[in-house]
Amino acid sequence: MNKGYPSITTLFRTLERQLVSSSSTATGDPTDVAPVRSPETAARILEGTAIPGEDQELHPRMDGDRTLNVPKHVGHNILPNHSLFNRLIRFAHHDPPHLCVRDDNTGQEATHVQLLSDVVHFRSRVWRNLTPPVRDVLNRRGEVYIAVLAPGGYEYTVAMLAVLALGAAVVPMTVAVPAEEALYFVTKSRSAAVCVSSGALKLGIALEKLVRDSDSKSTFACITIASSTFTQALRPDELITSSDLYLSDNDPAVVIFTSGTTGPPKGSVMRRGYTFEGALAVADHYHVTQNDMLLHVLPVHHATGLGIMFFPFLISGAKIEFRSGSFSPEWTWERWRKGGLTFFSGVPTIYLRMKRHFESVISKRSQAEIDEYIAGARGLRACLCGTSALPAPIADFWTDILNKKILLRYGATEIGAVFKLPYPCPPEVPDGSVGKLFAGCDVRLSEGDEGEILVKRPEMFSKYLFDPEATQSAHTEDGYYKTGDIARREGDWYWIMGRASVDIIKSGGYKLSALDIEREIMALPYVSEVMVVGVPDEEF
Repeated sequence: MNKGYPSITTLFRTLERQLVSSSSTATGDPTDVAPVRSPETAARILEGTAIPGEDQELHPRMDGDRTLNVPKHVGHNILPNHSLFNRLIRFAHHDPPHLCVRDDNTGQEATHVQLLSDVVHFRSRVWRNLTPPVRDVLNRRGEVYIAVLAPGGYEYTVAMLAVLALGAAVVPMTVAVPAEEALYFVTKSRSAAVCVSSGALKLGIALEKLVRDSDSKSTFACITIASSTFTQALRPDELITSSDLYLSDNDPAVVIFTSGTTGPPKGSVMRRGYTFEGALAVADHYHVTQNDMLLHVLPVHHATGLGIMFFPFLISGAKIEFRSGSFSPEWTWERWRKGGLTFFSGVPTIYLRMKRHFESVISKRSQAEIDEYIAGARGLRACLCGTSALPAPIADFWTDILNKKILLRYGATEIGAVFKLPYPCPPEVPDGSVGKLFAGCDVRLSEGDEGEILVKRPEMFSKYLFDPEATQSAHTEDGYYKTGDIARREGDWYWIMGRASVDIIKSGGYKLSALDIEREIMALPYVSEVMVVGVPDEEF
């Protein structure tokens, strides 16, 4: 070649950078950067023959990085370079192997080696079901969303990790959702496919039909998870971490839809750092170790089921025992009685129903049997509770049964938990308090020691999916997320007074918390349920 002309490779890279630079400008995201590909890789992508991760996105300022000049480190059994998978691979090397998941509904349980073997197998299956354009976006490390329709269990765990291992973001959905409502979630998230558990296959097929009927050009696919579970397990040394660039912790990882109490549910996008750094912060707070066993009975498409109960225990090497479906206080008490559990998490309704079952059924058995149930409960290192503080009678009952307080916390889908009771819990915790400020959080109350909770923290959501206006309006001018919840502070302790829109009652010039009033009424021994609402009054 004439030395006066640039090489074809140089021309190709220059042109590609210009093209991608212009497309990133169009997205309005200044962090979008141009990928650098070899002509050979580009040709394989155009032909649809590239394999997952073959084209790593490289920032132009990384000229000279070895990954520009060596073949990509990819393959069937090679997992992406990210802390989540690095940690799981190290767990897979433990001898003897350690159980990490038990599914009480199916009787399945798996070690880290089996889990990761199934993850790479299912990742390949999902990849084969994606169209070349979607694969191209993944190879460029663009945003691809894939739904998971499964209850908490082994299939759910495999699918979640497989989608993340592809470099895509997961959109978990409950199997209790009607197909028409599921259509809203996959349409809103522009999901390329849905991974369905064996028990949700009928719903998944119905969803696929609805999507394709609504868009004749759609390539949306329903992919079954079960056929990729309990495959031939790889040896630990066959599970490899890619030596290519780290996956960015700023990329989307999980989409959690809000409850929709103030309008249609919004897709809250949690960054990839949420799956490890955010999870590690929770695990450190509760001192979670490989010796712990969690009984997981909460929904796995909500913030608590994922950010408090799933990822923190997964990355700690603890065992997660799933029990999905309708909550049964009888079954839960029996499981506690068997022992072996160290963590449990519920909501006030769960703890109320378990209290009632103890009082109406268990308390009428022999003292020896009662002692077995109490011993099982006291074997738990910690019981956690979110959504709201427990009414005094319920809290007192459990303090007596457990010989320790239930650990309260406060958080929201978009921000995770920002107030938590310390662990171990000291005896001087004020009644009704949801705890102290969580490490690393920047929180202020709009009116000093009382007011709307305003939050900045590293693990908070990146955006509402495809809704820039809602994302913008959810923040103050100086960038704090507006929770819409009212709290008060006394010293280092916080109390939640309720939602500004529904739980704060203005009466006679005073602001009253409906939640505080409800807690006081619930303290009466003859009251089992209460709801406080404000009504118009000329005088007050």
